[in-house]
Amino acid sequence: MTLELDALFDQIEALVMCHSPSGVEAEVDSWLLEAFQKRGVECWKDEAENVVAKIPGKDAGRAIAITGHKDEIGGIVKAMEPDGRVHVRKLGGAFPWVYGEGVVDLLGDVRCISGILSFGSRHVSHESPQKVFQDDVAVRWEDAWVETKHSPAELADAGVRPGTRVVVGKHRKRPFRLKDYIASYTLDNKASVAILLALAETVQQPAMDTYLVASAKEEVGAIGALHFTLNAKLSALVALEICPLSPEYPIEDGDTPVLLSQDNYGLYDERLNGAIAQSALQVDLPIQFAAISGFGSDASIAMKMGHVARAACLSFPTQNTHGYEIAHLGAIANCIKILEQFCNTGFS
Repeated sequence: MTLELDALFDQIEALVMCHSPSGVEAEVDSWLLEAFQKRGVECWKDEAENVVAKIPGKDAGRAIAITGHKDEIGGIVKAMEPDGRVHVRKLGGAFPWVYGEGVVDLLGDVRCISGILSFGSRHVSHESPQKVFQDDVAVRWEDAWVETKHSPAELADAGVRPGTRVVVGKHRKRPFRLKDYIASYTLDNKASVAILLALAETVQQPAMDTYLVASAKEEVGAIGALHFTLNAKLSALVALEICPLSPEYPIEDGDTPVLLSQDNYGLYDERLNGAIAQSALQVDLPIQFAAISGFGSDASIAMKMGHVARAACLSFPTQNTHGYEIAHLGAIANCIKILEQFCNTGFS
């Protein structure tokens, strides 16, 4: 088991180190296409920039898709000042106080420029606007800036402009191991993409055609998954996700995956959930159930839009969601085992 978790950690680390803010995902796209090709599966990038792998099934008349989104939250440049300060607004559910002051990467059209996410000095009185952040309110994107020390000409030469994506610097991104846990930015949802890669290795002849979809732009509206499900005739869609650990939800931390019954976008399909739970039983693994809020997935959004009739979300318990996330590697590994069984047996 230790060797299995070590390999899984290494796979997630490689994915985390590929920058992929929503809409600027080319770095991870290239890595994924090569990884799927090495596993001997048919793969391509579609018009919505989803990276898709297909495993032909015994019943070619039916198909399922399993998604794990490849994009990450971050920021987007709004404006630049003559002194090199760059003003940023959120991209997805990102908060500056979660990242703290430190290195961020601005992904210019020509090259990356690194800067420092900054909140201002602490040795100040009520006369300085930063004082309020020490005592009363959280820092907002409108109150923060990125210090680049580059001239406007230098920024322009690098292709930094309004619309440029901003992410946590690779300087700070490398995951950390806590016994059998992985701690990292962007486990949402690079760990789920690692599950897709594992399924590409272990699922040889599924019950029906199976699409493994590393979906694009999920954090800004499940755009990639909506395009894919609009154009593919699917019997079911299963999203892979993090599941937030919070006192309001009766979810235990550890290596037991979670099936969602409901989120902000509505109910998941009970029949499909039952088939996944039965697959867990067949491989002798426990499973948890949860109904959560402040959350949506490729699957719930696609089902709400009428693109699929049945949708489910299999997830792994995660601390500090949309921050420096912590998850048990065993829970991620158990998602692989459950879905391998589900793909092989199918559902009626």
